Amino acid sequence: MTGRAAEALPNAQEYTVSELSMSLKRTVEDVFGHVRVRGEISGFRGPHSSGHCYFALKDDSAKIEAVIWKGVHGRMRFKPQEGLEVIATGKLTTYPGSSKYQIVIEALEPAGVGALMALMEERKRKLAAEGLFDEARKQLLPWLPEVIGVVTSPTGAVIRDILHRLEDRFPRRVLVWPVRVQGEGSAEQIAAAIRGFNALEDGGDIPRPDLLIVARGGGSLEDLWSFNEEIVVRAAADSMIPLISAVGHETDVTLIDFAADKRAPTPTAAAEMAVPVRAELFVEVASLARRAMLCWQRAQDSRRGELRAAARALPRPDALLDIPRQRLDRAGSQLPRALRANAHVYERQLSAIGGRLTVTTLRLQIERAHEKVTRLAADAERCARLHIQQRDTRLRYVGQLLNALSYKGVLQRGFALVRDDAGQPLHTAAHVGSGQRLSIEFADGRIAATADGEAPPAKPKPASAKPAAKRATDFGVKKTQGDLF
Repeated sequence: MTGRAAEALPNAQEYTVSELSMSLKRTVEDVFGHVRVRGEISGFRGPHSSGHCYFALKDDSAKIEAVIWKGVHGRMRFKPQEGLEVIATGKLTTYPGSSKYQIVIEALEPAGVGALMALMEERKRKLAAEGLFDEARKQLLPWLPEVIGVVTSPTGAVIRDILHRLEDRFPRRVLVWPVRVQGEGSAEQIAAAIRGFNALEDGGDIPRPDLLIVARGGGSLEDLWSFNEEIVVRAAADSMIPLISAVGHETDVTLIDFAADKRAPTPTAAAEMAVPVRAELFVEVASLARRAMLCWQRAQDSRRGELRAAARALPRPDALLDIPRQRLDRAGSQLPRALRANAHVYERQLSAIGGRLTVTTLRLQIERAHEKVTRLAADAERCARLHIQQRDTRLRYVGQLLNALSYKGVLQRGFALVRDDAGQPLHTAAHVGSGQRLSIEFADGRIAATADGEAPPAKPKPASAKPAAKRATDFGVKKTQGDLF
């Protein structure tokens, strides 16, 4: 047998390693295609730096490698976690690089209620550690909200129960934000509705609610799982509007119940928490009004009695004025004698002062006053002389400055000032007409002249003439006189 097998080997088809690997890959993918595998996640350490997830699915006696591509992982509502039992749906294939087969997972779901409960407890511990469930974060519900926002499905019985209960107790304005309450994308819609209500501005076209109710009817743990998602819990914890969680029946517990400001066992109970009973308020207000009136009446009776007792204890008005009237009469009788005594006192003081005013005293006072006036006159003369000197010095300085800036200083250097018959200075030859009467002022006087002929054309100045022109304007005098000869 061994010999015959060895003789047949040369006739067998020869494969390369890559060809054999690809053949096995096609065989596995064709035979199995899409499969559902139940197992425990093992070796999961979070997404790889590339965004892909690599781990294994195992049971008591076997293990299979698994991979979730980055795009699929981002769309998954249920994310893989270490040690969680799941049902994975995907495509069986091989990895030629390491000669092993693996499953490429396209969908992932927990295997049974136990897995969901374990995941829920793990998520609850994580969010509680962040402080999202602390009592210090809870807000008080408004006693009578004007506007109530409801996040729920618009087609279910929940919204009808809430509206009917509000109508029976105390009708309020209700804004409904319709969302899906289970299935793919429901968690994102619920979180967006909570954040959307909080984003409304006070006084806008759409009124901002004073209270939010997130409601859903009863169901299984899988049906209520959207309210256990982290995005919903964080939105409820971040809400600045007081929020009531009314998800499921009284025995149903979701993570949003811990993050909400108040948990209601049912949607109907949430409506009862939101508003008081109007009829009971009427009765209570009427009772308080009666009690206030009775208290007021008792207080008035008590004050009336106190006033009567005080009136009996007070003296008569005439008796109150007896003593002041007596004092007035006594003071009136003493007034003439007091005036005479006061006049005598001032007369004695005047006599004493007059006795001290002798001729010698007056002469001394006059001499002191004369000395003081003489001293003040000397000071005034000295100050006036100093002031005149300062003014004289300033006047001379201003005169020198005026002479330096005067055009007559320019005339002293050989220049002349030409005026027309009206006495206005002429700056250019173009302004002088033939036969025009002119007045030419020199440093030592003026002469009259008559213009003869037209002004000659202006000649270009040589380069050497530029410094002279600059010197002519050194003192701010611009040379504008033309040559008349």
